[in-house]
Amino acid sequence: MGLTGTPVLVVAAALASGLFAATLLLWPRLAGRTARAVAGRTALLLSTQLALFVAAGLLANHSFLFYGSWADLLGREQELGTVTDHGAGKGASGGVVRIGTVRPDAPGAGRPASGGRIDEVVVSGRASGIDSRAYVYLPPEYFQQAHAGRTFPAVIVLTGYPGTAENLFKGLRYPRTAHERVRAGRAQPMVLVMLRPTVAPPRDTECVDVRDGPQAETFFAEDLPRAVSRTYRVGEHARNWGVIGNSTGGYCALKLGLHHPERFAASAGLSAYYRAAEDPTTGDLFHGDRAARRRADLLWSLDHRPPAASSFLVTTSRQGEGNLRETREFIDRVRAPARVSSIVLDSGGHNFTTWRREIPPALEWMSGRLTAD
Repeated sequence: MGLTGTPVLVVAAALASGLFAATLLLWPRLAGRTARAVAGRTALLLSTQLALFVAAGLLANHSFLFYGSWADLLGREQELGTVTDHGAGKGASGGVVRIGTVRPDAPGAGRPASGGRIDEVVVSGRASGIDSRAYVYLPPEYFQQAHAGRTFPAVIVLTGYPGTAENLFKGLRYPRTAHERVRAGRAQPMVLVMLRPTVAPPRDTECVDVRDGPQAETFFAEDLPRAVSRTYRVGEHARNWGVIGNSTGGYCALKLGLHHPERFAASAGLSAYYRAAEDPTTGDLFHGDRAARRRADLLWSLDHRPPAASSFLVTTSRQGEGNLRETREFIDRVRAPARVSSIVLDSGGHNFTTWRREIPPALEWMSGRLTAD
C-alpha cells in the first residue's frame, strides 16, 4: 500500500479505533496492581497512542503530501540526482524524455484537446549535469487545431522542501486552477513545468550552484528552459518564461527571477523567505565564500545589483506567516525598471490552504506578464 493512498489510511484508522475499543473493553480486567496488570495497561496505552499518532500523521500526509512514498519518508528516495560523468549519457546532451502521462484533474480530462495532458518526464541538463524528474502540464489549447502554430508561454512551478512534485497537481491543483482561469477568461493558456527544487535528493540545495556539488541554479536557469523549449512549443525568450513556488520553492523562484532577468520575465514567491537556509538538510552550500552567501541573500542583492525590467510577486499574511517583515523589506527595495506586486492576506499559515487561496490570483498575475510568440 502506498504512503499517500487511501487504503493505508483506512487500515491505520481501523487499527487505532480497534485498539481504542480494546482499551475500553479490557481496562476493567487490568485494574489490579499485579505486574501483569500494570504491563497490560501500559501496553494498551502505548499501542493505542502510537496507532493514533500514526493515523494522524498519515491523514496529514494524505492532505498535504509532505512525503510521496515510503522511500521518501525513510530517506531512501531513488529519484534521479546529479550525474557526475559529464562526457556521456543524458546529462551530456541535454533534453527531455517522456516516461509517462497523468490525467489532469480538469473537466474533459479524457481528451487532451478538452482537459489537457500532464507528461511525466526526465529533464537532463547539459550544463549542470543534473537529471531531474518533472511533470509538464500542456493546456487543452496545445492540442487544438486552432492553436497548432502557436508557441506558448511557460512557467516553472516549484514545491517547498521536502515536498514532492506530485504535490503541485494533487494537493495544490495548479493544472486545474490554470484550466479554470483560462475558461473564465482571466488568464492565457500556459505550459506548467512542475518539479521539486531538490534536484539532488535528499539534499536541499536552495537552488544554489554548490562548489564541487550540485549545480542547481544552472539547472533551473539554463538547462530546464532550454530543454523544454526544444521539446515543446514554448518560447525561448525571457518574455515567454516565468517561475513560481511556495516556501523554499518561493525563495528559489524569486532568486531565479532576480539573478536571471535574461531568462525569466516574472517570478512569484508564495510564503517565500529571502535568504538561503543553511542547516543539516542543506549541508555546506557556500564553503566559506562570502560573496556567494551574500548573493543568495535576496534583500542584499536588491541593494547591490543593477535593477532589471523584471516583475516580482510576493505573498504573506498579517497573521500566521513569519515572513511579513522581510516581505515588506523586499517590496521597499525593488527599484525601477523592476516592478513588484503583493498579496497580503489578513490571516493564513504556511500551508496548502493558504497557498490555494493565492495560486489563482498569482496565475492571473503571471499570465499578464508573459507573452506567447
